[in-house]
Amino acid sequence: MKIRLHINILLFFAFSISNFGYANIISNPPKKGLTKPSKASHSFANVAPTLKADGDQTYCPLTNVNIATNITITDPDDTGTDAIYIQISSGYVKGEDLLSLNNALSHTSIISSWNSNEGKLTLKSPTGAQVTYTDFESAIKDVQFSNSSATPSGIRKFSISIGQANYLPRNGHYYEYVPNLGITWTDAKTAADIRTYYGLKGYLATLTAADEAQLAGKQAPGAGWIGGSDAETENVWKWVTGPEAGTIFWNGLSSGSSPNFAFWNSGEPNQAGDEDYAHITAPGVGIAGSWNDLANAGSPSGDYQPKGYIVEYGGTPGDPVLQLSASTTLTIASITSTKPASRCDAGTVTLQATATTGTINWYDAVTGGSFMGTGTSFITPNINATTVYYVETATASCSSSRTAVEAKIITTPTLTITDTNSPVTNCGPGLFTLTATPSIGTINWYSQIGGTVVGTGLSYTTPHIPSNTTYYAEAINGGCTNNNKIPVDLIVYPLPAVTDETVKKCNLSTVTLDAAIPNMSYLWSTNETTQTIDVSTTGIYTVDVTSLTPESCTKRKTITVAEDNKPEIKEVKVDETTVTIELAKTEDYFEFSIDGYNYQNSNIFTNAPSGLQTAYVRDINKCNTDSEPFIVIIVPKYFTPNNDGFNDVWEIKGLINYPLAEVSLFDRYGKLITQLNHSNHSWDGNFNKKPLPATDYWYLLKLDPNSPELKGHFSLKR
Repeated sequence: MKIRLHINILLFFAFSISNFGYANIISNPPKKGLTKPSKASHSFANVAPTLKADGDQTYCPLTNVNIATNITITDPDDTGTDAIYIQISSGYVKGEDLLSLNNALSHTSIISSWNSNEGKLTLKSPTGAQVTYTDFESAIKDVQFSNSSATPSGIRKFSISIGQANYLPRNGHYYEYVPNLGITWTDAKTAADIRTYYGLKGYLATLTAADEAQLAGKQAPGAGWIGGSDAETENVWKWVTGPEAGTIFWNGLSSGSSPNFAFWNSGEPNQAGDEDYAHITAPGVGIAGSWNDLANAGSPSGDYQPKGYIVEYGGTPGDPVLQLSASTTLTIASITSTKPASRCDAGTVTLQATATTGTINWYDAVTGGSFMGTGTSFITPNINATTVYYVETATASCSSSRTAVEAKIITTPTLTITDTNSPVTNCGPGLFTLTATPSIGTINWYSQIGGTVVGTGLSYTTPHIPSNTTYYAEAINGGCTNNNKIPVDLIVYPLPAVTDETVKKCNLSTVTLDAAIPNMSYLWSTNETTQTIDVSTTGIYTVDVTSLTPESCTKRKTITVAEDNKPEIKEVKVDETTVTIELAKTEDYFEFSIDGYNYQNSNIFTNAPSGLQTAYVRDINKCNTDSEPFIVIIVPKYFTPNNDGFNDVWEIKGLINYPLAEVSLFDRYGKLITQLNHSNHSWDGNFNKKPLPATDYWYLLKLDPNSPELKGHFSLKR
């Protein structure tokens, strides 16, 4: 098919170059029977006719009205044409609306045929011969519109056209359905682009409004391609033809949305395969005239086989200004909207109504009755009960059916509040839900007697209330109230002032847990109901503490029972008389001592007495203790054997008090230099009576065979 189309196009353009006049006749089909030269003329140009019509009128229900009061067809080079097409181009209601040729016997050269699917009446010769414009003008003025409904509504626009394409007066565009079984979307786009209509350039239709979709889809003679596609970006549908090319009209699949207008069938678009092109749905499938997405070739048969395409003419830059069609309008006289009203107690009520045309009249009965006034607004007389009035619109020729409009009177003295849930209590600050029952209507809620309305409804949830307060309920019906406000008390009961805590216990012991608030009721997680309980295992215990009636407010206390870690001394560091007890793991509940009696939180002791001592650490609950012996000895850091009487020898003071003490001295290489004890308690810096060099030396001290070793170093300075 594509190959044949391309050949045809080439032949068309080749022939156009060789015979311009004939190509012009192809693009703008001549009217049958016109007097034209018998052979093609390069200078010949067929001038399009001009149509003008009058007849914007009012339609009365169940009547017949001529669609035009006057019509003129002007054509400088022709006196007649094959057919005239009259279509209900806007507002068409299939099954109710009808166009017909009245006084048909007076128009012997013309027959009429009505197409209810398209809403189109065709006027033409019964023999196929050309009909003069004069005869067509006479017949058009006898074409009548009728509607079978007793209560029609809306506006009908009629297009009167020489060409068969559907004409939309709103935008001046033409829409032509071209049958072509099985044509692809891309071929249809190419074919539409080369079509013209009396000089107007064609393109696959872009249906950007509801009236276009109605005329070019629902009222078109068949299903076919239109100019929408999401081939560029999946699920972003654009018009890709004509003046609207590039305009997005849909985002997403069937649950998507339109930034302007779209008319997809139910469940469409569904991307059932590689479906990137928009197509008017076949008649009988879903919503009439709606769209579905298809692949480029559609289906090989059935409802989703392409049957043709829709060409739109108009809006392209450079298009000629044509008047191939004329339009008229019928406005159906009807009440389009009403607005009932109400008031509190007796008085006047203002009712409102709008109409398509005519004078709006008000009555006190559905038929007959008394005339009450005119206009879009009507002020009733003083009334003391609900009353129904009736409104119609009237023209010089008819009146519409009457529409009921209610003027409602609400009697306020009967408004009362029969019940509230006052007082409303809450355990602790929080939200309160208030309820009230009116005799009729609903409730307005106030947070203070002279305040503004804070909520409306049979129930109302307050904001956070920190303390006792009062709200007020007022019955209201239809905006009416007697201003009688009923108090609703809000009472905030205090919660038991419980505090969570952690309790420590020793291993294999019991501990007493206390709810700590007397004169309450208690429920422990152990199911005990006393203020205190004894437990022997660690864990988390809870007690629900409930105040006595009428408060009966409950708050839960959580008590964590734990055992302290056991202290473990890692090292006792001695720096002269400063002792530091270092632990394997430090806890803030450990306390320290170096005499076993006096304990402190700090692990550092100063001015420790010399000699063999013991370091102690325990938890504050005295469950566990650790100890470690240590020695406090004052060891000189250096000595200067220069016989000046100061620091001439190195000795450990107090060593004489430890008869079993022994000190070994070493050089830097670990060589034993000498040993000191209670009888030999100093060193003069010589080895084998020879002075040793100035440097560092090391010592190893044991106060007795069972005491810990004390190591360190000192300097010999010369």
